[in-house]
Amino acid sequence: MRKLNGDEPGPTSIVLAGVHGDERCCVDALLSVMADVGNIRGRVFYGFGNPRAIRSGVRYVEANLNRLFRDPASLTYGESRSYEYSRSTFLKKYLDQADALLDLHASFTENSSPFLICEANSKGITEYLPISMVVSGFDSVEPGGTDYYMNSIGKIGICAECGYLGDPDSEKVARRTIMAFLRARGHITAPVVTRSQKHIRMRSLYLTRTDHFVLSKTFADFEEIRNSEIIGTDGDTAIRAGRDSVILFARNRNAVGEEAFLLGEITNSLT
Repeated sequence: MRKLNGDEPGPTSIVLAGVHGDERCCVDALLSVMADVGNIRGRVFYGFGNPRAIRSGVRYVEANLNRLFRDPASLTYGESRSYEYSRSTFLKKYLDQADALLDLHASFTENSSPFLICEANSKGITEYLPISMVVSGFDSVEPGGTDYYMNSIGKIGICAECGYLGDPDSEKVARRTIMAFLRARGHITAPVVTRSQKHIRMRSLYLTRTDHFVLSKTFADFEEIRNSEIIGTDGDTAIRAGRDSVILFARNRNAVGEEAFLLGEITNSLT
């Protein structure tokens, strides 16, 4: 973990990339911005969530780091003894010192559009970030990320999904988002611009019940689906939407208890 100390007093923030080691575009963006950012106000911690996974080009080594920031009592035996759990403990030392977090990610879904994951406490920051989709509700349906941890201790946690991890534009989105975050937080003296944004609230996460979950088709992130539409089959059981929804992170899965998709709904504001 590295630190920028400004010559003038100001807030303390933290910017992370590489919590998932295969999201290289975000790692490169963070290195590029911090090398050129110049003088700041306050303090900015920045660094890489999962160095071993980054070096190997894999999502994680032993456990998904972005689910390990929840209550340790809720972790499985394997999670609590993983390299990633020790890494989460290390990162908490820096998260605890910061008032706001920006955690950069990229999606496995081709043609995925950038979006922000945050809760209502992030108002005053998110509207200045250059991403038009804002998604809330993850703290309830998929806890354990760095943003969840920050929110749970009374701080501000924002995750920026910068697009498809194989798209060169995703690195550009990440760079712009870091700079906008630093401006919104007051680390850099520069005009801020409000954005017109759409809002979605996630309401449920589907965990597989068998070792054979197959989607009915390829779903785009935030694709609208209708009540009773078949999303996939879990073993011999058809899994249907319970009402009109939008779907996110839909994947085929081959183990019990894996995250197969999330469902949410369009809202009027960040709630």
